[in-house]
Amino acid sequence: MFGQGNACIAVDAMGSDNGPPEMVAAVKLALEKFPDLAPIVLVGQEPVLSPLVAENGLADHPKLKILDASQIVEMEDKPLQAMKQKRDSSMARAIELVKDGKAAVVVSCGNTGTLMASGTIRLRTMDGIERPALATVMPRQTGHFVLIDAGANPLAKAEHLVHNAVLGSDYCKHVLGNQNPRVGLMTIGTEEGKGNETTNAANDLLKKIPDIINYHGPIEGFQLFEDVVDVVVCDGFTGNVVLKTCESLFKCLFKDFLGGEIKRNPLRQFGYLCSKGAYKAIRTQLNPDRYGGAPLLGLKGNILKAHGSSNREAVMSAIRIANEIISKDLNTQIIADIEKTNRIIFPEAN
Repeated sequence: MFGQGNACIAVDAMGSDNGPPEMVAAVKLALEKFPDLAPIVLVGQEPVLSPLVAENGLADHPKLKILDASQIVEMEDKPLQAMKQKRDSSMARAIELVKDGKAAVVVSCGNTGTLMASGTIRLRTMDGIERPALATVMPRQTGHFVLIDAGANPLAKAEHLVHNAVLGSDYCKHVLGNQNPRVGLMTIGTEEGKGNETTNAANDLLKKIPDIINYHGPIEGFQLFEDVVDVVVCDGFTGNVVLKTCESLFKCLFKDFLGGEIKRNPLRQFGYLCSKGAYKAIRTQLNPDRYGGAPLLGLKGNILKAHGSSNREAVMSAIRIANEIISKDLNTQIIADIEKTNRIIFPEAN
């Protein structure tokens, strides 16, 4: 599309809760802040997008094009229904760009179920991987950790958890810059055998690939936010519960409850003013906008899911992560490590 192969980013401009204006503003920020950014294709209703692009001074930008798509996948749409009835949606057309080799990554704030289903069906999983996994970056006091799977595959087998470990480790290593990420398996106890049949089997398999991942063994829930591991491996059911619980805790406890308590009397308000710098640092560290989108790993193409309510800074961060995925050639790294892993955990297939 840009005469540079498939090294461009397809941005679904219509799926965000905040609408196309915020998406175009995010693209402008990304183009201004990252001089080495890959070209961007804004996918959506051209009559809506063209005026916004012009208003933001991007009408003649050499790294930006618009691809017209007449339909929008709404948040309430069912995945299969949206895939059948909205073939000309911005989400579908963006995924098609990757499938056809005209883009390397899709960035979307749209309907999560439809995005994951469409991406999996249209792009297919990599050879050697049965199920993709959603990797989300979670904040902690000393940086962050990767939670995988955060909701793509609720019913995982032991080999799926092993693949999740490889996917999460490679993402952490090649995109997030941690050269030797520590990997832990989420279970109910760190003692050997204290888990269910699936986690125990996965633990045994993970010990067999020390040359591929830096496996630190099982971890418990209370260790998540300690500096124990950098990649937390679990099934999609557990991961999604953890993710949504943490989001709710941050909103209810830190924003609503703590904010209400501070306002109860003048003395507390004075104390807040004295500690304002500390509260600001905590908010900055826990702000999900810092971490961009969550990639759906394990597909023959790259899908990056940003939160539906993402503001322009959060979408800009997602675009930055998409650019890192392209520049670091993440999928080539993953394919090589999955091949090595499968030769070890499935010796009978060799």
